[in-house]
This record gives sequence, C-alpha cells and structure tokens, in this order.
Amino acid sequence: MPLHFLHKKKSSDTQKTDDVYASSDLSISMPKYKMPENSQDPRHAYQIVHDELMLDGNSRQNLATFCQTWVEDEVHKIMDGCVDKNMIDKDEYPQTAELESRCVHMLADLWNSPDAVNTLGCSTTGSSEAAMLGGMALKWRWRERMKQQGKPTDKPNLICGPVQICWHKFARYWDVELREIPMEGDRLIMSPEEVIKRCDENTIGVVPTLGVTFTCQYEPVEAVCKALDKLQKDTGLDIPVHVDAASGGFLAPFCEPELKWDFRLSRVKSINASGHKFGLAPLGAGWVVWRDKEDLPEDLIFNVNYLGGNMPTFALNFSRPGGQIAAQYYIFLRLGKEGYRRIQQACYDTAQYLSKQIESLGVFDIIYDGKGGIPAMSWSLKKGLKPGFNLYDLSDRIRSRGWQIAAYSMPANREDLVIMRILVRHGFTRDLADLLIDDLKRCLDYFEKHPVQQAGTEEDSAGYNHN
Repeated sequence: MPLHFLHKKKSSDTQKTDDVYASSDLSISMPKYKMPENSQDPRHAYQIVHDELMLDGNSRQNLATFCQTWVEDEVHKIMDGCVDKNMIDKDEYPQTAELESRCVHMLADLWNSPDAVNTLGCSTTGSSEAAMLGGMALKWRWRERMKQQGKPTDKPNLICGPVQICWHKFARYWDVELREIPMEGDRLIMSPEEVIKRCDENTIGVVPTLGVTFTCQYEPVEAVCKALDKLQKDTGLDIPVHVDAASGGFLAPFCEPELKWDFRLSRVKSINASGHKFGLAPLGAGWVVWRDKEDLPEDLIFNVNYLGGNMPTFALNFSRPGGQIAAQYYIFLRLGKEGYRRIQQACYDTAQYLSKQIESLGVFDIIYDGKGGIPAMSWSLKKGLKPGFNLYDLSDRIRSRGWQIAAYSMPANREDLVIMRILVRHGFTRDLADLLIDDLKRCLDYFEKHPVQQAGTEEDSAGYNHN
C-alpha cells in the first residue's frame, strides 16, 4: 500500500480555505472615513460591506416607497451584462441607444401621442430628472413667446397641486415662482377652479399629478385642460400642461384606459413617468416624452461629437449605465399590456382589501381606499378618539416587525391632518397583507396595555414619505 504524504501547503493556499471571520482583516476595525493604507482580500472587503448592508431595512417590507423592490432573475442578468455600458456613448453602444428609442416610442404610443413614431423623448435616472426636463421645456417655450411679444421674461411661474419635492427643486434651481395650490378642508388635490385663479401671462405651465405623493389620488387632468381651454377662449392666454405621471403613467393605461389624462388632450405637451416605480424596472429608470417635436426647444439639445460620433443629448446627467434601459425594454416585451394589467390590478385588489381590513380595526378613518388613484391606501385616527398612541407611535412600533409605513402630516393648510400611507407594489402578496394586518393588531393590543406617556413626533417615526 502506498504511503500518502502530507505536503506542507503555502500560506496563500491556507488563506483561501480559512473561514473569512478568522482572518486578520476582520479582527480589527476598518477605517471609516479615510482610505485604508493597504489592500484587502476581496472576500474580506466584500464581507465587511455585505454585513453593514444587513443593517438597512428589508426593502420588500418598505411600504413607504413608491419604488420597485422586486425584479425577476432575468433582470438581474441584464443589469449585470450592462454594468460596463455607458448609455450616453451612443456611437459605441448603438444597440442600447436603439432600445432607448424603442422604449420612448412604445411609451408615446401607450400615452396616445398623435405621432408616436416621430415624437421626441428620452430616458432619465428617474421621474425627478424627467420632470425637470419637462419643466425646462415649458420655461424655454414661454420665454420665447414673451420675447416675440416684446414682454419681460424675469417673472415666470408654474402652477401645481401638492407636489413631490422635485418640483420645489425645479422652481428654485431654474428661478421659477411655484404657485402650489394648498389643501383646503376635504379638498386634498388641485381643482380646475384653483388653477384658473393663479394663471396669468407669466404662467409657463400647469402640472397636474397622476398619483399625488400625499394622498395617492389622480388630479383631474381633463377637467383642468377644459378649464384652460375656456381661459384661452376668454382671455387669449394659451397655457400648456405637463403631466407628472411618475406613478400613474404606468397604471392608468392598463387599469383605467378610458381615463383621459394623456396626449389625447391636446393641451398636454409633455409627460414624465418613473420606470422604477410602477413601470416595474430596477432603480434608476425614468422617462419623459413630448407630444410634438416643436414642444422641445432645439436650443435645449446639445450635440456631442467627442464620444465617437455626433449625437444629440438632453439630460441633467451624462454618463450612466445602460442596464435600466435594457431592463425596461425587457419588461415591456416580457409583460406586454396584458401582463401589466394583471400585475397592476392585483396590486389594486390588495390595496382595497387592506383598506377594508384596516377600517375594520375600528380606530381608523380611511382617507384613500385604493380607488381613483394608484394602488395604495391611507388612514388617519378617528376624530375624538384617544387610543393611547398617535400614528407616529404606530409607525415606530410596527418597525419592530420590519414594516416601514410612512406617517406624516399633510402640507400647507392641512398640517393638522396626520395620516399613514401604504404603497402596494409588485411583490406584495395577499399573504403578506394578512401578516401585516396581524402585526397591526398586535401593535394595537400593545398600546392598549401600554399607553404612550409622551406622544411621538414625525422625526421619531423615521418615516420617509416622499419617494
């Protein structure tokens, strides 16, 4: 019988089989705010980063965000394959550029553009950038009109309802007065009457939101357009509309196709939407489309020739990976209109189911029940009720089970109204909804036995609600 000799292994071989947590790298604290002097084993560096990320919340349980938190394995593969593709370099990556163009024309068609084959649009990093591009086009077109009439261009204004923070940023960055319609009583969104009150010759446009951040309702785009038509007839003021369809742009076409909010209304000149919200794409996908070519001023478009070819670009960002574009195109092909309708309708059904279940708990008034807006629901505490907690306390308590549910006060003129809101997205099943209801019941039982002595605040609940 031959003898088997034990050969001494090199130290590097031993390191490859050692338990990662037995390494010298992980037995010391790594520097946090300056670069380490020496290199680390990739396994060890990865483990450090991976372990820190465990401290983040579970995104699937984040019911405060509008953003997509579940994607198919195929999307991961597509993102992996595009990590090194710079989508702005259209000469080097012409097929990625082609996929972006196809997505734009698919969306133009979905939103009933009168000339979907020839209209202009582009991808962005999200609907905030897309909204700002739409707002810039409004300002540039208004400024040109005013110059042609020999009028001053130093006091532009934009009219909107209760809006997401990106429109406040737009107004500040581009020096535009934001005429935001405050909430009044039970009116929690814009109305045609409130819009018309604020219009004048310096109004660059009106921005209705298809899925208001605070209430999740659709603002009445068609009614606003009709009111602006009458205003033009009476005064000659021709004020365009940009629709912020960050969420609703990927919902209404499938679940409320009869709702007129898009390019079927001739006054709607541009639309933005989030691919990474109800467009079901991974984070970092947004879209903006203009009704006609003339709605996007040419002097906003830059031609770049130093990437290998002469190509037009209109964006606030420049270099970014092409994965989100390719993934969005995959999802369009994968689901089609029928697939989107089924997924989104399932979300609506779950939101309405949640609404009924939460109302049955007896301590909440339902503000929005999942009808007339996006798949979501919201509630406030019943008036006059003293249950031993407020909604900030409840938001903080439910986090002990991993659920992140936004609790916040409404904006101007309704700061007295505090609500909680749940977004129902792809991947939030009826079983998960039942588990959430059980956990809410446990919270109510806990507060009944242990009433809060010092009420929590919005800061205490740590609920971020403006995604």
